[in-house]
Amino acid sequence: MKIALIGASGFVGSAILKEAVSRGHAVTAIVRDAGKVEKLDGVTPKSVDATDVAGLTSAISGNDAVISAFNGGWGDPDIYRKHLDGSNAIATAAKAAKTRLIVVGGAGSLYAPDGSQFVDSPEFPAEWKQGALAARDALAQLRNETELDWSFLSPPFMLKPGERTGKYRTGGDQPVVDEAGQSIISTADLAVALVDEAERSEHTRKRFTVAY
Repeated sequence: MKIALIGASGFVGSAILKEAVSRGHAVTAIVRDAGKVEKLDGVTPKSVDATDVAGLTSAISGNDAVISAFNGGWGDPDIYRKHLDGSNAIATAAKAAKTRLIVVGGAGSLYAPDGSQFVDSPEFPAEWKQGALAARDALAQLRNETELDWSFLSPPFMLKPGERTGKYRTGGDQPVVDEAGQSIISTADLAVALVDEAERSEHTRKRFTVAY
């Protein structure tokens, strides 16, 4: 496959890049600074700002799928606007390029057993709240799309570096938890799930989540 990867030098994006390349896919790595992309065979770095619709459309065109690991910048006080602006630009570009879009979203919009969303809880960490709200609103906008072929992956609550096992369980709008009540996965296995989705298209026009 030909995959365009937005945010290829980030915490999640760099893991997706390695996973995609390991499977023999050709990757267009789209970042603000192409010099930050790991030099791997089969990777073509491109410097494009996430809000540049024309630049994104050009970079995405000709690919079989685009995976977006974009975020507005954790710790940025303006993350809500930046994340939503970038998310909207990416969706617009994918639609213009007629390319399938797979978005790495947030866990905050997953639903608790009582039917509420975790991001609305008073206990939700304040430092993550604005980014989580922006990711929730980006998902709502995708759900209103009538033309775009999209999928939205909410990671589990605990995402950390770790080995690639190639194993994960899949859920829908509620978090996947293990026997200890934890919702966790490594970045390497989150990347496995994302590239699996690019290859298989099992959650078209749906949100899904994964964890061990």
